Amino acid sequence: MADTLVNRVAKSPLITFDLENFYQIGTRQSLDMSQWLDQGLLLKEKHFRAQLNAHDWSMYQDQFIALYCSTEAILPAWASLLVSTHLQPYARKVVRGSLHDLEVQLFTEEIQRLDVTPFKDQPVILKGCSDKTVPPEAYVQLIAKLQPVVRSLFYGEACSSVPLYKRKK
Repeated sequence: MADTLVNRVAKSPLITFDLENFYQIGTRQSLDMSQWLDQGLLLKEKHFRAQLNAHDWSMYQDQFIALYCSTEAILPAWASLLVSTHLQPYARKVVRGSLHDLEVQLFTEEIQRLDVTPFKDQPVILKGCSDKTVPPEAYVQLIAKLQPVVRSLFYGEACSSVPLYKRKK
């Protein structure tokens, strides 16, 4: 009689945490403020406000927006704030910065809402492979949230993982 194969990974108490599940579904778009500047560099308030008032903001309905300026223009702080007031009725989220900054902010919000109770005193593995881009900052934030409650943390897959943390007895 042949030895029976046992799936030790399936029988393990290890909890796999997949940050990809925190990816917020929706269109991401970057919006360049230089389009409303004279020659892409100079902000003339009256002209800037007129351009914003004439813009069709409805095209950003339910989108995640990364607001930035692609030129070397020196903009007053209120410029991006004013653009944000036009986006607020339409966009799901507006972040000043790059698409990467936007993604970090979206993951941060999800991690902050995480209830860590189910992970108390458990071994947890942070899944390393994903189809969607999970910013490295999200893993750092997740570790900060989980480490105080878990027994141990790993990174990778259950069959091949890197130990990150183990609580001292």
